[in-house]
This record gives sequence, structure tokens and C-alpha cells, in this order.
Amino acid sequence: MTTPTDATFWGPDFTALQDQDPEIAAVVTGELDRLRTGLQLIASENFTSPAVLAALGSTLSNKYAEGYPGRRYYGGCQEVDKAEEIGIARAKELFAAEHANLQPHSGANANLAAYAAFCAPGDTVLAMSLPHGGHLTHGSKVNFSGKWFRTVSYGVRSDTELIDHDEVRDLAREHRPKMIICGATAYPRLIDFATFRAIADEVGAVLMVDAAHFIGLVAGQAIPSPVPYADVVTFTTHKVLRGPRGGMVVCRAEHAKRIDKAVFPFSQGGPLMHAVAAKAVALRECQQPSFQAYARQVVTNAQALADGLAADGMRPVSGGTDTHLALIDLRGLDVTGAQAEQRCDAALITLNKNAVPFDPQPPMTASGIRVGTPAVTTQGMTEVDMKEVAALIGRAVRGQDPPADVAAAVDALVSRHPAYPRG
Repeated sequence: MTTPTDATFWGPDFTALQDQDPEIAAVVTGELDRLRTGLQLIASENFTSPAVLAALGSTLSNKYAEGYPGRRYYGGCQEVDKAEEIGIARAKELFAAEHANLQPHSGANANLAAYAAFCAPGDTVLAMSLPHGGHLTHGSKVNFSGKWFRTVSYGVRSDTELIDHDEVRDLAREHRPKMIICGATAYPRLIDFATFRAIADEVGAVLMVDAAHFIGLVAGQAIPSPVPYADVVTFTTHKVLRGPRGGMVVCRAEHAKRIDKAVFPFSQGGPLMHAVAAKAVALRECQQPSFQAYARQVVTNAQALADGLAADGMRPVSGGTDTHLALIDLRGLDVTGAQAEQRCDAALITLNKNAVPFDPQPPMTASGIRVGTPAVTTQGMTEVDMKEVAALIGRAVRGQDPPADVAAAVDALVSRHPAYPRG
């Protein structure tokens, strides 16, 4: 078990937590051990820096700060105002954006703000189908987006498994949506923002880009930016961006007031100022040349991992990846995504089952898995290591080797590239 004397990770306040609440202290140390002893391949997860964690655990958590810098409903906000202003300036510079709002508590909240800013209940929205890689907030019937708005869905072509832009254009012309959304949670290829912009202009729609999954690659200049094309870009601050869990919105200046009002007071109250400060820390980290090298390596690793899995009989959807994630079709192995997830978990490999386009299985079974490389790249792994990771996944998914044997090989790999190295 990791001890609180691990000087490179724990701050001095951990002793107080251990003394006052040993049960929760054990959970915290247990999670750190889990991160250190397994392969973390969830595409939407990463390891934040100790500096980000320090801001999250700071006294800024105590401050109620409804409103925006210089326009708060509570006194005593002079210090948190500085944190938010610093973060806004960094976001605008990093993404070449005209306006930024750091207050959304999550990516879903950021998306809710975009809907609220540009649409009224009952308006038509055109977005990517969830089974083809979209997100719950892109029109799922169990989500606010599907309950409050009329959603028309587009998908990928059956032959290429790439977005069918002809379908997008035809649906836009037929349904005249108020807003078009591009962006996905399980689409491994680059998105053609210019084509979506042209379609939106043709039908007079707002273009929203949900960049939650790939915005860190944009920050690291590893892939093209959606900012020049979109009216509004929403995203999370974790994943490849490697910040705290939270959301953010950047938009054109003409939409600034509308977006800010949609975040507060429409959909949120007081912001989480410790999280806002932690976002600012992460944005500064993203401005460093080392982050650009990191982002490029994330993509290189994802491509190497996809190639390795393909060589082991697991088919990458669309033939590969341009980003941080790969979607893998397991039907050639006669293994479901749920089985693969369970077998990998037993071998200390954390990934998730995922539907593939035109999947015959229900979502909780699924025919595929989704793998991502943000966390292992943060650990310092390269494409050479990805060959070994692919082989380990193959051994686990097939279920022919004892899980303990695969887990031992996983432990040997991660011990060479530890997450949060011990002091």
C-alpha cells in the first residue's frame, strides 16, 4: 500500500486526512496504487500534474463567487477574480479564441450552455448518432438534449466508417436545424470542420464543435483547430488536455454575452473556483513546448497501438486513427466488448467496451473496445511500448493465458514507466 510519506506526491495535509478519516485516506491511496500498478487506456482519462492537484486541493474551494470577475454577487472575490482572469487570458491565447468561459462544471454543462445560448426547447439540432460515436448530449433520448430538442442524427458510411458528409448536407437541407454539432466520443479520425462550416452556412445554422475528446491535441498543435470554423467550441479540461475534471467554452466575441449568461445564471450557480484555478494551471502547462511534443506522441502511440492490435487480429474501425483513440472491432475473435473489458480488467488493463458502427450487439454488450493513449503517454511510453501493450491486450482479450500471468507482465511494463513516481 502506498504510504502518505510519498514525498513526490502527497502534500503535508494528507496526514490530517489520514488522522481524521482513515477510511477515505485508504480510498485515496488505493486509487493511487491502482493507477500505478495497471495500464490506464480509457481514452477520456489522464494523469494531472501535482501542480493541478495542488490547486484543486487549495483554499480556493472555500470561496463562493457567483458571477464573473469584477461582477460578483459576493464580496471577498479579489483573489479568485485573479485566478479566473489568468485562466481566461491563457485559454484565449492557447486556442486563438475571442472569448472563453472557464466556469462549466463538466463537458455536459458546457454543452447545455451552448444549447441554451442558441436554441429554444423544440428546436431542431443535427448531431452525430450515439451508436456511431456521438455523445449523450448530442440528442440521446435519456438526456436533456433528446428530451428538450428535436434531434436529427447523422452517422458514418458503412463502407469507410467515416462521417457521411453527403448525409449531413442532405439532412441539413431537409430539416433546417437551428444548430449543427460535430464532435464525438468514439470517432478516431479527424473531423472536416470546413465542410461542416459550409453546410451550417448553407442552412443558416449555428456550428457547435464538441471538442471534449481532442481539444488537448489542438492545444498541442498535433491536429487542426476547430476554433476558426465554429461559432462555439465546448470541451472538457481533462482527457488529453491533462487538467482537472471540468468543462470550458470558447466562442466568437459576438456570442460572448449569450454564452456567459447561459452558463451563469441559466445553468449554474457559483463556480468551483479551485477547479477554475486548476484549469488555469493546466492551460499554462499546455503552453509549454513539452506539451506539443506530448500531444504528437499521443497520436503516434495511438497509431502504433491500433497497428499492433490489427496485427493481432483485432480490426481498427475505419482502418486506424488520426487522434488519441482507436475503436476496435472484436467480432473477428468472437469476443464481445463486455467480455474483453472484464478479461482486461482481471489482467490490470483498464479500457472500455464500446459499440462499433452498425453494431448488432446492445450497448452494454457491444462488439468492440475503445482504447486511448493519453495516460500511458504521460507516463513516458512510446510506440515501442505500444507494441507490448497491444500484445498484452491480445493475451487478455483471448482469455487463453491466466489473468495473473498477463497482470505480471503489465506490472513489469508500468514499473518501467510509473505514474506519479514514488519518492
